[in-house]
Amino acid sequence: MNEAKNEAEAEATERDEAGAPEPAAAEGADGEAEAAGVEAAAAEEEATVADAAPAEAADAAEAEAEAGAPEPAGSEEDALGELRERLLRTMAELENTRRRGEREREDTAKYAIAGFARSVLTVADNLRRAIASVPEEARGSEALKPLLEGVEMTERELLRAFERHGIKAVEPLGEKFDHNFHQAMFEVESAGQPPGTVVQVMETGYVIADRLLRPAMVGIAKAGPDPDPAPEETAPGEAGPSS
Repeated sequence: MNEAKNEAEAEATERDEAGAPEPAAAEGADGEAEAAGVEAAAAEEEATVADAAPAEAADAAEAEAEAGAPEPAGSEEDALGELRERLLRTMAELENTRRRGEREREDTAKYAIAGFARSVLTVADNLRRAIASVPEEARGSEALKPLLEGVEMTERELLRAFERHGIKAVEPLGEKFDHNFHQAMFEVESAGQPPGTVVQVMETGYVIADRLLRPAMVGIAKAGPDPDPAPEETAPGEAGPSS
């Protein structure tokens, strides 16, 4: 029994010795792998340095060129000239804006009541029509005279109020027709006036400052027909046509 036990132990020992690697061989394999890894890392580092060298050299050359390049002599003067030109343009724009604002304020002050004044013109027209409708023989009537004087005073006060606010009447009778201020309603033949002359005012026009509120309704003279040519005189001794 002991012999069988010894034989079994011997066989197990032989199997263990056959399966375990030799220590020296394992240590040699590990050293070779480590050396190969170091060589690969060194080669990779050298390749990286070789790739980065041209870029670093280019950057260094560019920096040296920028540092060594002299600045143009007139660069500062050009910059000052450009700033001066910008300043002058800005000042001119501000001045134009100021003038435009003043002009708008003046126009507002002049023409702010234009709409109201245009509505009141009919009141002046009716007062004038009421005065013109009274015949001359009735103006001395004791019953009508106070009423007529009151209407005339009202018209004068209204016209004075117009003048205080820059509103003036346009009465172009006898003047040359001007389409900027007159509106022609008809033409009439007039031997005593040249063509285009205002010979009748149907409705008075008005202006506020230099702007038209309402044109004057007028009639203008037109050229008359051409006169008949004078008959030809027969020379003495000339016979007329025989019958």
